[in-house]
Amino acid sequence: MSRIGKAPISLPSGVNVTVKDNTVTVKGPKGELTQNIHAEMTLKVEDNVLTVERPNDTKEMTSMHGLYRSLISNMVVGVSEGYKKQLELVGVGYRATNKGQILELALGYSHPIVLQLPSEIKVEAVTDRKSNPIITLECADKQLIGQVCAKIRSLRKPEPYKGKGVRFVGEVVRRKAGKSAKV
Repeated sequence: MSRIGKAPISLPSGVNVTVKDNTVTVKGPKGELTQNIHAEMTLKVEDNVLTVERPNDTKEMTSMHGLYRSLISNMVVGVSEGYKKQLELVGVGYRATNKGQILELALGYSHPIVLQLPSEIKVEAVTDRKSNPIITLECADKQLIGQVCAKIRSLRKPEPYKGKGVRFVGEVVRRKAGKSAKV
């Protein structure tokens, strides 16, 4: 039994859900998102509550039931509230600046790294004196913002000895003891 798939999705005011030819479109104040779903899955909207139903109890259908319910729920939250992620650059000389959708990073390499971010993402890079630079990303699409954050983090992952690298704000990096000296 799919407990996640059976859970209803409450639709906040200002969010509209339409289904046409196996494509779910969710519109809200923060934007519009679309997702293709399996042809046999059915969606029902009653009294601002959306439910996803499956045709039978095969293993494939039960797994898709929970998947599509989670994807649609993420879309509803995205268009109503939006998603926000913050990345922190820890290291001497690490910098981040943005000009529109272009993010320029100095991560200790011999060259700056320039990234062109998708137009759906709002980016802001803040560098204060005496604190680490912080990159703030905001978007309605949870998958897209997660993918962009993973790409930025992969440019210089946090290393366990000094803790330098790109990490999420609040992320705890396990530190290792260095090489012990001979006595």
